[in-house]
Amino acid sequence: MFLEAISAISLQGYNLGPLLNSASANAFLTPSSCNWGLLSRSSSFSNLTLSRKRNNGFAVYASSEAPSVPLTGVVFQPFEEVKRDDFIVPIVPKVSLARQRFAEECEAAINEQINVEYNMSYLYHSIYAYFDRDNVAMKGLAKFFKDSSEEEREHAQKFMKYQNKRGGRVKLHSILMPPAEFEHVEKGDALYAMELTLSLEKLTNEKLLNLHSVADKNNDPQMAEFIESEFLQEQVEDIKEVAEYVTQLRMVGKRTWSVAL
Repeated sequence: MFLEAISAISLQGYNLGPLLNSASANAFLTPSSCNWGLLSRSSSFSNLTLSRKRNNGFAVYASSEAPSVPLTGVVFQPFEEVKRDDFIVPIVPKVSLARQRFAEECEAAINEQINVEYNMSYLYHSIYAYFDRDNVAMKGLAKFFKDSSEEEREHAQKFMKYQNKRGGRVKLHSILMPPAEFEHVEKGDALYAMELTLSLEKLTNEKLLNLHSVADKNNDPQMAEFIESEFLQEQVEDIKEVAEYVTQLRMVGKRTWSVAL
């Protein structure tokens, strides 16, 4: 009878190794010697059903009914929890399958930030073209603004990739035509362009902070973490760098520092 009980339990996937190796393994031999209270209190045997058989023996089987445990979020019952509407896989064409907890307001805000980054890149590219002229010939500043233009374009592409990753739709807005001349009678073109850059970097930082606020408002920690890790720290460093360039240009005059670059 002991072997019959063990076989019935083993077929249901229960691990009886610890019990069989103990000194009380013989408790299964007879009903009188078995500590049924111990079994009933054990979570491993909570679903076992005992049926009396002849010769004073018992057969032990696993219950076919699932335990009536409430879905508290701690007890994980995947086949019950996936029945919620939140986890239903869409079958409608042109609907993202990956989208989850991604608000429309967040999607729209990211598209706006993509436009900000592309506008910045376009403007810096125009400043690069100005300083690269043969009659301006400030190669150091030309390189700085070309690198800045490429960096802003990379930022736009990061946002586009993230938008697709979250199941959003990338929508590119119009880009304004930037100015082509950056001469300034009082400040000179180098200082004027760098002060303009400092203002633009602060504006970009403000846009990023607003985007982060949208993520917080919609309870989207993943989006907030993306903005923090990929942009905010770098933006603070860029502002500090440009601020130092403005200070140096103010100290040395209109063109001396830019020629040195």
